[in-house]
Amino acid sequence: MRVFVIAGEPSGDRLGGALMAGLRQLVPDVTFAGIGGAQMQAQGLVSRFDMDELSIMGLVEVAPKYFHLKRRIAETAQAVLAAKPDVLITIDSPDFCLRVAKRVKASSAIRTVHYVAPTVWAWRPGRAVKMARVIDHVLALLPFEPPLMQAAGMECDFVGHPVVAEPQATEAEIATFRAKHDLGVAPILLVLPGSRRGEITRLAPIFGKALARFQPRHPDMRVVVPAAGPVADLVRETVAEWPGNPLVLDPDLTGPVDKSAAFGAAKLALAASGTVSLELAAAGTPMVIAYDFNWLSRQVLKRMMLTDTATLVNLVSDTRVVPECLGPDCRPDLIAARLSGVLAAPDHQAQAMALTMQRLGQGAEAPGLRAARAVLTGMSRV
Repeated sequence: MRVFVIAGEPSGDRLGGALMAGLRQLVPDVTFAGIGGAQMQAQGLVSRFDMDELSIMGLVEVAPKYFHLKRRIAETAQAVLAAKPDVLITIDSPDFCLRVAKRVKASSAIRTVHYVAPTVWAWRPGRAVKMARVIDHVLALLPFEPPLMQAAGMECDFVGHPVVAEPQATEAEIATFRAKHDLGVAPILLVLPGSRRGEITRLAPIFGKALARFQPRHPDMRVVVPAAGPVADLVRETVAEWPGNPLVLDPDLTGPVDKSAAFGAAKLALAASGTVSLELAAAGTPMVIAYDFNWLSRQVLKRMMLTDTATLVNLVSDTRVVPECLGPDCRPDLIAARLSGVLAAPDHQAQAMALTMQRLGQGAEAPGLRAARAVLTGMSRV
């Protein structure tokens, strides 16, 4: 079995690595080609180019990279056609992946699977119909997504969210983490300004100013900043002047156990909007979510949004217990006030976080293996 697989950012690389491992378990002679990061490469992928080239988010942010991305789209589609795989699996990064799938479908009958349904419940519902022209099968992370994809004309399976399969830190690992970084018994505030360069340069200064307001009221609290490997140096440089003597966790130096232990040890978190809210929920860490695009992207999105929350914990649990500072509300004063509010009632989010994990498939078969089974079942229906 030959699989061409494409991911364009760290979260997609994690999904891809687990899916590839699941396919290997079910089809031992499977071979892979495509684009991905470290976790996909650990499953035998030789990436055609650095995945970080595709880690761009925002309507305006893509513009300066347009011609380079267009060349990469054409190059990747040609590679798929030359490889003649049994299936093309694209993972998230729709601006890139769906354009590749469109070119592939225009010249072949190669089966296309897209992992992660578009957020049509949040904005631009017409995307599902357009996607159905080039995608045969969708693997959904959220339980309410399959009917939306099926209505647009695609096969769709809910395969569970990978966060439910990630190991949580033990008390011993948390104690080791605290001792290793000389944290003692200090309460820990996790700060997560994103995994993309654009997010970090835009959000980190706002987060730093919010901490300058929040930290004086909680001088014993230590700030810990888990960083994605490709942007760890940028994070370290950006947070150097933050209060709270911030500790930056570079996964290339400290490994994944330190990040897991930091999540388990934290009393509170401030995070950019995204899947990190689910990681925090899995660890039981109360949070405030903050995010902003540049001005023009914000104006466009404001007119398109269909939901009153961008936080997955709120959506999956059908609550609104996680406070948000989004768009024009992504201001240091509001962020600091909401951090103080959550710290004063840290158990308020506990029930919603537990319900979220249950609805995402906690206790069921690992999502990567479920996704692999769905891919194979879909291929058998052709």
